[in-house]
Amino acid sequence: MKKMKTLGMMAAGLLAVSSLSAQTEKGDWAQFGRYAEANKKVQVPANVVFMGNSITDGWWPADSTFFIQHNFVDRGISGQTTSEMLVRFRQDVIDLHPKTVVILAGINDIAHNNGVISLEHVFGNLVSMAELAKVNGIRVIFCSVLPAYDFPWRRGLEPADKVIRLNQMIKAYADKQGLTYVDYHSAMKDERNGLPSNLSKDGVHPTLEGYKIMEKLVLEAIGQ
Repeated sequence: MKKMKTLGMMAAGLLAVSSLSAQTEKGDWAQFGRYAEANKKVQVPANVVFMGNSITDGWWPADSTFFIQHNFVDRGISGQTTSEMLVRFRQDVIDLHPKTVVILAGINDIAHNNGVISLEHVFGNLVSMAELAKVNGIRVIFCSVLPAYDFPWRRGLEPADKVIRLNQMIKAYADKQGLTYVDYHSAMKDERNGLPSNLSKDGVHPTLEGYKIMEKLVLEAIGQ
């Protein structure tokens, strides 16, 4: 009886693992499907690809003219961490053969969207994206993480100082490697090292006024 019970528990465990694997496969964790069809329509080689999270994802609906006028490609996905972006980097950036990739990422890692992760590992994911781009002949532009005083979906994590520390790591790497670094943070922060109300309604995502500041800075960087 005890043996049968043990076998039953093992079978249940295997079923749970199989079920989890099926859900992961069905769920498309890194969201490869989001831009799969759109990528087929991109005129290769692309000019500039913007890789990021909801801040990049929301840029197109806020000001699509910016991307259309300059032949830029938006590949932001809301909620994503650097781990997810790294996994889809080949499909959504490298395979489009752009001249330049603009990387803006890290805030969702600090928000623990996929669980707790150290700033060192977040930085490592960003470096890996840069190395993949460089080996494929793609110019890398790193953007600072935008200021954030708190997260409306996860209060109390006190992200402001963590954002500053991650930005310091990104800038130091960019300087050492001769990469371009765009400092959105200094241009957009308030006295709390967060986003002021005129630049964001929720303290994380830019308003059109915020995007206009970002556009000016990144265009200068792309033109260098």
